[in-house]
Amino acid sequence: MDNILRRLAGSAIIAVALPTIMGATACAPLPSPPVQVSARNPSVTYTYRGDEELIQANQRAAAFCLPYHSIPNATSITNTPDGGKSAIFECLQAPPSVAFQTPYNPNVSFSYQTDQQLLDATRNARIYCLNNGSSGLTTNTNINASGVRTAAFQCTAG
Repeated sequence: MDNILRRLAGSAIIAVALPTIMGATACAPLPSPPVQVSARNPSVTYTYRGDEELIQANQRAAAFCLPYHSIPNATSITNTPDGGKSAIFECLQAPPSVAFQTPYNPNVSFSYQTDQQLLDATRNARIYCLNNGSSGLTTNTNINASGVRTAAFQCTAG
């Protein structure tokens, strides 16, 4: 009989303790997933003077972004105290295709007025080349006698 009373007492303790334990866990906060508070794409800054150096800076930015499977996008162009300019390039994932604001034809020269327009056209040409199986891009710039700036792009193998 003593044995039966001990079993009943043990069951009673479990019957009282179990709802208390369950109630305590129900009030505990559930773990939440991590929340992203900041993210930045890799970026690189180059100083330059003139269109040819800007094209070289853009090519170097493309090489910098390559390990990230990205293309360079100029986020800022500023004047430097020494009379040159500085361009900040951010590495962005290339979209699968681009709807060009100006129809892109690699055999036609493109007129531009600002460094940013030249970099935007170069980015679009680079995406065009990538989408069409070419991994490289050459850019030739020219300023004619009347001051009109033009660029011509050509997709290359590498």
